[in-house]
Amino acid sequence: MHQGAIYFIIFAFLMDRINGDPKFRFHPVRIIGGGISAGTRLYQKTGIKNAAFGFVFGMCLTLIIVGLSYAVTWLIVQCVYNYSYTGGILVESILCYFLIAAKSLKDESMKVHEAAVSGDLEGARKYLSFIVGRDTKDLNKQGIVKGAVETVSENLTDGVVAPLICIFFGGAPLGMAYKAVNTLDSMIGYRNEQFEYFGKFAARLDDVVNFIPARISALLMILGCLYTGADFKGAVRIYKRDRFNHSSPNAAQTESVCAGALGIDLGGDNYYRGVLVSKQTIGDLVNEHYPEHIVRANRLMYAASLNAVVLLTLISIVIIIVRIQSNV
Repeated sequence: MHQGAIYFIIFAFLMDRINGDPKFRFHPVRIIGGGISAGTRLYQKTGIKNAAFGFVFGMCLTLIIVGLSYAVTWLIVQCVYNYSYTGGILVESILCYFLIAAKSLKDESMKVHEAAVSGDLEGARKYLSFIVGRDTKDLNKQGIVKGAVETVSENLTDGVVAPLICIFFGGAPLGMAYKAVNTLDSMIGYRNEQFEYFGKFAARLDDVVNFIPARISALLMILGCLYTGADFKGAVRIYKRDRFNHSSPNAAQTESVCAGALGIDLGGDNYYRGVLVSKQTIGDLVNEHYPEHIVRANRLMYAASLNAVVLLTLISIVIIIVRIQSNV
């Protein structure tokens, strides 16, 4: 456990719950994104289409971005700690706050919900396009709801649980390194002509680092069913059956829980940049897809997030008590 983890986790979660992800020019994730964009432009300027060159270039860019994200964050917090321990705790807590995105995820998905409820499907499609990779212009209300619910459930892992786990073990530096991996995957981890090889290392690295957090997230979401009015038995049943029904080794872990808990189906075929991509279905269509399912998915997401905070806090307290007793 990282020293001060209990402070960082509680502070980050509460600040995100109150204020959401701050939007300003020097947000660490925006800086990371700028570095990735610069590296991508440099790769494109080479004009070299060789698959091996693209893979090696992308791997080097990934390692540099992740390494710098860790090193710069570590240097910042260590410099402050050397001057003031209290100041170091405060600065590292603020940096950890930048890593959590539960409120932003809820707020953006609720824009889709509000537009869908009012009958503004064009507006709902527009808001959905901001948070999903699929084409949204031809989606009906069912497709809109499915897209929003899938995004909320899948991003529980990389938007909340995985960053909290990284903070627990390595504080802000490890959390920022994780965020770099996640940002790299979201920007270059695509299977298309441009990024197939260039982004492959980043995509596979993201799969690896999220492997355990995704499964923990699923279990935390199942636990959340017990006090959110969701279908606990349905969540367990669909999780056991459909948790591998996705090309990603991690995405269906939480999507299957959410599908079972809400009694709807997710996944299926969708268009991405005009290309039809066939996907397996997750869950059973017990209930019709309604905008209210977006609200319920967010409720489950927050329940699982709270479960993560409570669990990591309790583990931190136990470790602190054990350390105190061992020194007596």
